[in-house]
Amino acid sequence: MPKSKFEQIYKELKQDIESGTLAYESLIPSENQLVVRFDCSRNTVRRAIAMLAEEGYVQPMHGRGVRIIYQPSSQDNFTIGGVESFGESAARNHRETSTRVVRFAEITADERISARTGFKVGTELYYIQRVRSLDGAAVVFDINLFDRELVPGLTEEICTESIYRYIEETLGMPIVMSKRTITVERATPVDIVNLDLDDYDCLAVVNSQTFNSEGVQFEFNQSRRRPDFFCFQTTATRRRKPSDAGAADDELLSD
Repeated sequence: MPKSKFEQIYKELKQDIESGTLAYESLIPSENQLVVRFDCSRNTVRRAIAMLAEEGYVQPMHGRGVRIIYQPSSQDNFTIGGVESFGESAARNHRETSTRVVRFAEITADERISARTGFKVGTELYYIQRVRSLDGAAVVFDINLFDRELVPGLTEEICTESIYRYIEETLGMPIVMSKRTITVERATPVDIVNLDLDDYDCLAVVNSQTFNSEGVQFEFNQSRRRPDFFCFQTTATRRRKPSDAGAADDELLSD
């Protein structure tokens, strides 16, 4: 399935920023330059820039351009970003990766699974356990559940490569949004058997519910990560409350 034009622009600019081709605190090319470069409309460029701003790569400045605010993590670890596959994260972090499928089964969601994952009772699911290695070390234990109706035809071979690529390119289903909860938990006997934990006795655990463009959940994932191969970056924006703006206006009027 071909990507939208704004997604192509977003990915190319993001790559330029991450590689340093577009440097920290510099301005990205003007809107007019980007329109010519990508042979597209202004609205298409603006959508791509909005995505970059949403992820903390750039800061639009009214009437002054768009400044790059992204800096690579100073830690020698594995930084996870937006809704991306393990392989995409590894490539962005310049890591060598491999995947081993530990378990591949078909199950039906009961009340316990439903309460934990968000899938309705009775939903037919693929249940997958995978060990993910970075630079030769087994550092991530992934547990995935996929709605079999929305993600039909999964195989162990697909699971060792890229499930997200299969979903987007073969099934043509857009992957849009993921809700995440991040905790720190003690390593379980299963973790100890499957991962190269070194001296660590705890893991960073990311629970995710992922949705398609129709707002329907198609995946639940629990990703159990060795701490030194985990860094989560996010961007927060402080919005001014209407009441604050009103108070400021009152102060101006009283002068």
